[in-house]
Amino acid sequence: MSNEELGPEERGLRPAGGPVQGGSPGQLVRMGLFFYGAMAAVALIWRTGIYGEPILYASPQAAAAGVAIWSDVLVGLLAGGLVIAVSHQVSARTEWGEQLARALGSALGFLRVPDAVLLALASGIAEEMLFRGALQPRVGWLVASVVFGLVHFVPRREFLPWTAFAVLAGLLFGGLFALTGNLVAPVTAHFVVNAVNLPVLVRRYGGATPEA
Repeated sequence: MSNEELGPEERGLRPAGGPVQGGSPGQLVRMGLFFYGAMAAVALIWRTGIYGEPILYASPQAAAAGVAIWSDVLVGLLAGGLVIAVSHQVSARTEWGEQLARALGSALGFLRVPDAVLLALASGIAEEMLFRGALQPRVGWLVASVVFGLVHFVPRREFLPWTAFAVLAGLLFGGLFALTGNLVAPVTAHFVVNAVNLPVLVRRYGGATPEA
């Protein structure tokens, strides 16, 4: 994630666990979409191709019950709003939260809002398919949440709270998956969090170094 010595066109990008790569914003978005597309494909092959289970649902019973689309979307919006509110309060009221926000914004560089929203949608769908839709039914809610947090690990001090935050978010998203029985609520929550927080980070800290 370090980009203190890089110019604006060379800064890294890692939204919600995505790959850190150099290049122009357009190149980074394309690479991000490829990365998340591959992640979704792995999840689909794992859950549906190998186990013969629908990726959307937590269990055969949940698949039989179907999706309550409006209530599930509403639950996801409320959960996403809660995560956004907490993250903003942490970044505004704590030094370590402000340092994390600055470091993430610096890593995002000059990402445009439409690109941030597109990556938020791709990451919300792909990561929930993999960690909730494919992994959680096999290893359980807690382990899947911890693994979700670990893939957000960056070996720099200012990023360590991001790993802990990702574990907590994973617990929430996994709880939504278990509660509703499908991926609609966790995907909605995940998308909302990234679609709001990524542009905010770019607007406040994009292009600034963590030490600035």
